[in-house]
Amino acid sequence: MNIPIRASAAAALTILLTAGPATAVAYAQTDLDCSDFAFQEDAQAEFNRDPSDPFRLDADDDGIACEVLPHRTSPAATPTATTFPQRGVNAGMGGGTGPTDLEMAAGVGLALLGLTLASGRVLQRRRRSAAAGQPRH
Repeated sequence: MNIPIRASAAAALTILLTAGPATAVAYAQTDLDCSDFAFQEDAQAEFNRDPSDPFRLDADDDGIACEVLPHRTSPAATPTATTFPQRGVNAGMGGGTGPTDLEMAAGVGLALLGLTLASGRVLQRRRRSAAAGQPRH
């Protein structure tokens, strides 16, 4: 195999190794509507998980989700007091959905470092064998 073909193969391999991990993984987020819930309490619980209301469950912005849905008839099924976590996913304390930009950059950097070290080792072996007068393999 001659040098241009090896260089092309190395470039293609480098692109595959660096572009593969760099592609962001799409994490599906289901789009919820009021029709996805049987009871208002269920929609309210989802709304309470993320008060920014990404699904627009509270159309009139009064803090009550899906007001048109029926309520449960059993009072035991409706929680009397709801406690909200003070910190957590919304405060940046875990619950990530994928690698961050820093993690992606670190992964690409490590892949390039490994490829560079491997290429350097191959070149070093070739130079030593050429200096010793041995044929290259």
